[in-house]
Amino acid sequence: METGFLRGLLFVALTVWSGADDVTFVSELSSKPAQKLSKYGWYGNVRLQRFHVPEETAVARWLFTVTKGHAFDCGRHNVTIHIRWGAPPVINPTGSRFPNNTLYTPSLSLTLPVTSQGSTSFNLSNPAAGVWFVAAHLPEDDGRIEQKGFPSCSYFFQPQLSIRRAVDTPTLQQGVTLQQTAAPDSPARLKLFVPEFTSSLSVSVSDCWSGDGVGVGNCSLVLRLGSASLQEEPVSVSCSGIGCSAEVAAPPWDAWLRVSVESSGNGTAAFSVTANYTVGCRPQSVGLAANDDINALRGNSSHGNTTSSSNVSAAADTAAVNETAAPVPVPVCVWSVPVLYEELDVLSVRFSPVNGPNVSVTHTHPTLLTYPLYTHTTGGTLNLLLTLNTTGVALGNGSSVVACLSPWAPVLKLLPSQSCHTGLFGGFGSVVNASAPTAVVRLPLPPSATWFLSLQLSCGGDCGNTSVVSVTPDMFISACVEDCGTYGECRLLRSYSYLYAACVCKAGWSGWGCSDDSASQSWVRQLTATLLLTLSNLSFLPAVAVAIRRRYIIEASVYLFTMIFSTFYHACDQPGVAVLCIMDYDALQYCDFLGSVCAIWVTILCMARLPDLLKYTLFVLGALLIAMSMQLDRKGLWNLLGPVLCALMLMVASWVYRGVRRRHCYPPSWRRWVFFLLPGAACALVGVCVYVFAETEDNYYYTHSLWHLLVATCVVFLLPPREGSKEARGWSRGWSWSWSWRPRLCGYTLCDGAREELYTVT
Repeated sequence: METGFLRGLLFVALTVWSGADDVTFVSELSSKPAQKLSKYGWYGNVRLQRFHVPEETAVARWLFTVTKGHAFDCGRHNVTIHIRWGAPPVINPTGSRFPNNTLYTPSLSLTLPVTSQGSTSFNLSNPAAGVWFVAAHLPEDDGRIEQKGFPSCSYFFQPQLSIRRAVDTPTLQQGVTLQQTAAPDSPARLKLFVPEFTSSLSVSVSDCWSGDGVGVGNCSLVLRLGSASLQEEPVSVSCSGIGCSAEVAAPPWDAWLRVSVESSGNGTAAFSVTANYTVGCRPQSVGLAANDDINALRGNSSHGNTTSSSNVSAAADTAAVNETAAPVPVPVCVWSVPVLYEELDVLSVRFSPVNGPNVSVTHTHPTLLTYPLYTHTTGGTLNLLLTLNTTGVALGNGSSVVACLSPWAPVLKLLPSQSCHTGLFGGFGSVVNASAPTAVVRLPLPPSATWFLSLQLSCGGDCGNTSVVSVTPDMFISACVEDCGTYGECRLLRSYSYLYAACVCKAGWSGWGCSDDSASQSWVRQLTATLLLTLSNLSFLPAVAVAIRRRYIIEASVYLFTMIFSTFYHACDQPGVAVLCIMDYDALQYCDFLGSVCAIWVTILCMARLPDLLKYTLFVLGALLIAMSMQLDRKGLWNLLGPVLCALMLMVASWVYRGVRRRHCYPPSWRRWVFFLLPGAACALVGVCVYVFAETEDNYYYTHSLWHLLVATCVVFLLPPREGSKEARGWSRGWSWSWSWRPRLCGYTLCDGAREELYTVT
């Protein structure tokens, strides 16, 4: 009776103490601007956003809103949202094959159906601290080419984040017991710092007392260690008695670990919580002298092969060194190799062992290499190439070198049958042996963390005379996987200040590294597309000939310019291997677009029958304005529509003036309307419809070739004939095909007669 009273009094005291020092929560909000979504064709179509989640965040709530940017109905579309911690999500909406030896962890995906506007939320308790990435896109691209400026279905995506953060979370220390209480709606939250080289961690709950009337020994608690990162779940243990404990092997080093105790019963429970960790392995101390490291850096450029022997002797003589060195409280059971971090360029980092490319690996303890990966390098691909040096070493059939690449903490017990996994995070394992001396691991968009490479020789029983082998670990960060191969281009992308890279594939190839050839174009198709798009420009030759025959020399020059640069632009614009570039791609594209619009401009002005001085003035002024607009926005709708409308208004005004003056419809001949103007207008209209509405990525090579033919044919029909006489026009052209000689000055033929002295040149 007395014991029960004392325990009840203790429970009341703990409840009052815990309520007085309850954890305080504050709220923080962050929002990103709305971005226009695109259909997924490659990773560059993804809209990527970053959010920072601070330490001790209890709850994170994302709100995703999608709004339609137009008034007309586009039906229902599914917006896919991906969430990942530490690095941008690696996605594969098209289901294409990844390159060989490419490993990744899938991210969380949400689907939001949208008609006019939609929103969804995602809640996450105890999220991992750090940077979280959110990516969104529309369904897979259907291949239709949309011309810029025309109305299309557009959707805008805006993510927002709301968090609840604890500002006074109690700290668990080694061997110190804390008294806590937990209620169904108010779990106990604590944090624990895990130092470097910790091999195991345990958290124990004891002396549980429940306030729901059941007394001692019947607590219903759930003990959780770690945070939620969506890829890995926290360690969870259910407590049903007086207490329980949770153990984590190889916890994350040099990091804060969250501890939460939740009450699964109906009442409040009081308990004691204790944490203990074990430092099982430490590398040999190098002392305070830094001269050896500086000398190693100076000699690193030579990359000699002396590292292997020095590591062998050091690994073999570890026990002898320990006898002469100062006493170490924990055993030295890992051989740590210093690594040089070289940042070469944007998303280009190389890690090199300081003493040379080769490292020694034994069967007694693992060899450990450390690779820090910062946030600004997570937008590339982490590559690991392991090569076993078999020169002078005879490995048995059962002997191999086991490797494990893991984040946050290393795996210090390596066996071929053991998975490469730490206490809270998964790793990526590989094996090299005599039959397969090379192993490759590629990790696109790796999380920001300290990565550890553990190497150990496994002999399958008896190692015999081979107790030490040499391995070359080549670790580096590249922008893309294998530089996207032959049929891809690695492009640098930016989301605000964050840089990342992705492959854009061509010629039907797909995949993260443009290695999936399931829908690739054959060489014959590539050659056919190139020939069609280039040779179809020869259809401008009749237009050039007609213009010269009718003495439109300026117009013929513009058509010839357009034909030449359109030919070489399309020869350079091909996605496959049938490519020819005579100059920079951007310059060819600019000249092609400029020539095309100028050709339309001069053709319509020529049809207007303006006086030569006015016409050529408009030619030059229009060309200058078109060149300026092309530089501002090369693919804008008004770059084409503006000159066409201006030229048409001038033509209509000129025709109306001539018709009123002559009191007759202009052009007066019905044959001109039936056999030239109407067919030319029909060709132009069909060409515009094909160009705007019919072009897709699959049929581009023949629909765009048809566009070339129709435009060139349109020019032949629409170019007006020569006017009959100079007097009818009111000015002299200054051009004569006769062989009679007359003096000329500034393009004007000097007249014969009484006023000849007015034109005499002295």
